[in-house]
Amino acid sequence: MIYSSELIKGTLKTIVLKLLSDNKKMYGYEITQTVKEMTLDKIQITEGALYPTLHALEEEGLVTTETEYIGKRMRKYYSLSPTGKTRVKEKVKELASFMDTMTFLLDIKPKIA
Repeated sequence: MIYSSELIKGTLKTIVLKLLSDNKKMYGYEITQTVKEMTLDKIQITEGALYPTLHALEEEGLVTTETEYIGKRMRKYYSLSPTGKTRVKEKVKELASFMDTMTFLLDIKPKIA
């Protein structure tokens, strides 16, 4: 099952911030592939969703960019700013709390492994 873009949209900033927190720097395609691999293809982030999110995070001062040339190709890397490093913890806590609330609200029983 691939999750809908509606579900992913509200969590994309948190996903990106957490990935950048776990990795020193990443470029866009690397972010999409990492998420795809980590979620066993359940979350597939399109370029049309990722790049506006990255630009918004940059405008908010949470990420910084660095350009590198690989041969003749330019690659733009994203990394957390000092503010982003602080904010990622808040965003993850907020999302975890939201998931707890949704679990309660929808009366979802935990799965036993």
